[in-house]
Order: sequence, then structure tokens, then C-alpha cells
Amino acid sequence: GTPDSPSRGDVKRYLREFLWDPRVVEMPRVLWWPILHGAILNIRPARSAKAYRKIWTEEGSPLLTNTVKQAKALQQKLGSRIAVVPAMRYGNPSIRQGLEQLRDQGCLRILVFPLYPQYSATTTASAFDAVVTELKNWRLLPELRLLNQYFDDPGYIQTLAGSVKDFQEQHGQPDTLVLSYHGLPQRYADAGDPYPHQCEETTNALISALNLNSAQWRHCYQSRMGREPWLQPATADTLRELANAGCKHVQVICPGFSSDCLETLEEIAMENKEVFLQAGGERYEYIPCLNDSRAHIDMLAGLAMRYLGGWINE
Repeated sequence: GTPDSPSRGDVKRYLREFLWDPRVVEMPRVLWWPILHGAILNIRPARSAKAYRKIWTEEGSPLLTNTVKQAKALQQKLGSRIAVVPAMRYGNPSIRQGLEQLRDQGCLRILVFPLYPQYSATTTASAFDAVVTELKNWRLLPELRLLNQYFDDPGYIQTLAGSVKDFQEQHGQPDTLVLSYHGLPQRYADAGDPYPHQCEETTNALISALNLNSAQWRHCYQSRMGREPWLQPATADTLRELANAGCKHVQVICPGFSSDCLETLEEIAMENKEVFLQAGGERYEYIPCLNDSRAHIDMLAGLAMRYLGGWINE
């Protein structure tokens, strides 16, 4: 999701929707409401708006721009028999708007394709919740298929590996490749969320495809929020440790993001770069997300066709 603009008001509306989702913050609503409205929404919007302004472009939100480009490219790849509509879990265009577009086009069979390679209740399941909630208002329900994850799909791994190799052909090989994933409270994983396991599987498959030894890569988690324990190791701590140990050149990739967004462009490409350089590192490079690259669109189209099997031939 993304706010409509980097203004404090729009960011506050976005954060209110995002942080009120019980999949994102698993706390009794009666306890969470005063924390969210009494503290967080009075402090965080200004800070987040400042971060969004650093990455905002003339076209708008990078996440929305990239997602729309992905949808258009995927539509072209799949052809006119399949309608492709982008939607955001939080913000605009909303899932309600996306589903209404499909209904207006006469679509009676819908594949919901969250662009989260690794499954988490906080992301994929939340998107499914929003779809089902909207469909409760429909009289004629469509047939529905849900794509849960593609963290270990061979095409996805090869596309990631190709992006790393292409980047390193231009920028050289680093001392260490850092694989940074969005974080998650540890208690969510303890409760059975498969996300950290799937992130590890993605890392293992990617480093195997790149033929890296154990000294050439690090796996970590970013975007910690709040005071409770989150998945470890933390990305910022990892970068400091590498610099302190004499590592001079790192490249960072975020295999859990299909599009560049605030967490990659501001947190990783800017904020964590400063962390590494201040700790004594000398060269820091961020490898962009797959975004609307041809290889990524081809991979997404292949996945979509696999899950659409049987529908488009009838």
C-alpha cells in the first residue's frame, strides 16, 4: 500500500488503515486503539511523510508507479482474454475498486495474485481478507483462486539471480551480498507464521544459484517497529558488524519485495547506506527490485498462467 501523497494528512490516513489491520498488529482492539490514536498517529505521520518526500517522484508514489507498470506489462504479455487490474491493500487504487473493475468487465473467474513472494498472515492473508470482505457485498460471487506464495519458484529464483548478475556486471562483485527481508515480530513466527522459514528458503536457493560460499553473503531483516522482539539479525546491525569486521564493499538486495517502495528506496538505499559508511564501510550499493523488468514480467506471467490453468481454455 501507499499514501496518496507525502503530506502528513495523507500519510496519517494511510497509517491508520494499515496499522488498524488486526493481521498487522495482533493485539486486542480495546488495548491497541488508545495506543494507535493516542500516540502513534500523533507522532509517526510527520516522520513517515518526511521519508516519503525523499522518494516521491513527479509520477507519484514509486510503489504505485511500479505496480501500475507491472500490471500494464502483464496485461500485454497475457493478452486480451485476461483482464489484469492492480490494487493496493491499503490506499488507492483499493481492492474494492479493483474487484469492481473486474466485475464491470464481466469477469466471473478471478485469480488473486498478491505480489508477496513469501507468505505471511500480515501480508498475503490480509490481502485475502480484504477480497473476501468486499465479496460479502456481491450478490453474484465469482469463482476465486488465491496464489499463496512463490518464494521457491525456480523462475522467481532465476530471475532474482539474473538481476544480481546483471548488476554485478556493471558494478563489480562486493565483499558481501546482504539479503534483507521485511521484518516480523518474533511472536508471530512462534505462533506458526511460515514467513521466516520461506525467507530462509529463498536465500538458500538464491545463494545456490549464485554459487556463493558462506563468507560471501548475509541474511537479515529490516523495518522493525515497536519494542517487542522481531526477527533477527537486524539489517542495520548486520551492516555495522560487517563494516567493523573490515568489510569495505556491500551490495544489498531485498528478495521479499517485488517493487521498489519506501522500505527499499529510503530505508535500504539511503538510511542503511549511511549506517554502513559511518561504521567504516567504503562502498554501498543497492540492487533494485525486479519491478517491471522483462524477466520479472515473464516470470509473473508464467505463474499466473499456471494458476489460471483450465479456466482460459474453457
